[in-house]
Amino acid sequence: MPASLTKVDTFTALDECFTTDLAAHTSRQSPGRSLIPTRFIDLVEEVRDLLADSRLPHYEDASDDLDHAATCLTDALTEPGADQAALLA
Repeated sequence: MPASLTKVDTFTALDECFTTDLAAHTSRQSPGRSLIPTRFIDLVEEVRDLLADSRLPHYEDASDDLDHAATCLTDALTEPGADQAALLA
């Protein structure tokens, strides 16, 4: 019997994996529910800015990574006809 594939909502998976950790960096509690894409990107950008302001080299590196992630997320969610799952992966 062939294995069946379950369609995965990639954005929901990202939200579930990272929202709590990102919120912790802002000294806020996790929202306890899934975020809409624009709010998730806002949270990524907020943490990016906090890390950049720290002036610590390893935090600045993490800020650069989050900046790249925010760009990729925005592209994946706003490009018409884009393969969202591929762009988010």
